Amino acid sequence: MARPRTPIGTFGQISFASETTTTVTAHTRFRDYDGRLRPVQATGSTRKQAEHNLKAVLARRSRIASGSTDLSGDSTFKRLVEIWLEDLDLQELAFSTRELYARDMRTLVLPAFKDYSLREISIMMVDRFLKKLAKESLSKAQHAKVVLNLALGLAVRYEAIERNPVRSVQRLRKPKKAVNALTIEELEAVRAAVRAWSGAKRPGPKPDGQVEAVIEVMIGTSGRIGEALAIRRRDIDDTGERMTVHLDGTIITPMNGPQFRQDHPKTSESSRKVTVPGFTADVIRKRLTEVPAGPEQLIFFSRNGTPLSANNVRRTLRAALKEAGLDRVTPHAFRRTVATTLEKKASAELAAEMLGHTSTVITKKHYIARADAVNEMTAEILESLAPRAVQDPAA
Repeated sequence: MARPRTPIGTFGQISFASETTTTVTAHTRFRDYDGRLRPVQATGSTRKQAEHNLKAVLARRSRIASGSTDLSGDSTFKRLVEIWLEDLDLQELAFSTRELYARDMRTLVLPAFKDYSLREISIMMVDRFLKKLAKESLSKAQHAKVVLNLALGLAVRYEAIERNPVRSVQRLRKPKKAVNALTIEELEAVRAAVRAWSGAKRPGPKPDGQVEAVIEVMIGTSGRIGEALAIRRRDIDDTGERMTVHLDGTIITPMNGPQFRQDHPKTSESSRKVTVPGFTADVIRKRLTEVPAGPEQLIFFSRNGTPLSANNVRRTLRAALKEAGLDRVTPHAFRRTVATTLEKKASAELAAEMLGHTSTVITKKHYIARADAVNEMTAEILESLAPRAVQDPAA
């Protein structure tokens, strides 16, 4: 006799795992509207809170699975956003991406459209909104356009409106901007500025030198700031001729709740093992003498033993560089410097591989600074086009 299938919208037994000393993750499997079982998880500071948060996620997914959205053209945009956020939970998005979408919707889009019905939101209304926002910040306008397009696209799929007005607005044109990589002199100036800032007397706890170490690790690994902060003892292999570091995680800072280590970088494809230069290996070896034992131990952490905050590192770096007049330098400038150096000495393909990109398109467009001088070998090649000597007929 065949076993009855689990009804859509139900979930299995809840299990728990401790991500850090302050974070617990509750896991289960949920049968979606398409009949497939999918893993679902939620975090909390205690088992009880993690279970509560997981059940809240499951309740939202159950409403979607049963089709109880009651969405129409007369529904408010605010109601659409509630359903859209629930729909995001059904998708296999990185936690950081889901948080970013929710934040952009809450801060950029919802205040402007929350009281309108869906049928009232026109192409002209969206176009004016995005252009006005672009005058304040092109980046904000681009982020707003992404989430507005996703939400109204969902309204089209649920047949609440006939077309998505975002698809017809004028394109937001980004002015061309040169990729800025640091020169050796600028890199030394950054290092000197951070050392000077850390050594200066100022109110509050004395800097512990971690920001200086993070910079050297970012340069030597090409890692994003969250990837560098997510390195654990187990990710470091110092048994060979050169040290290797496995970049396979990142630090996530949720809107609500404690920071935690995500078990893959920005994308799962960008997980990679890199061989680091000697100066980075020296910094990592020094950190290993200063951190507690244990394979899961992060090499960068706060005074409370929690993951070091990327925002705090950025804030410290910004303060140090402002005093030195180097305001334009951001943590991402180190990745551009790595990419540009590798492309110049080797190839764009090697630069893309180091940065964790699946192709050279993004690397070339956003990370490699264009050289002003063309390779001098062109002169040697073009010698073949020199005019031939003309023989004097009178000779």
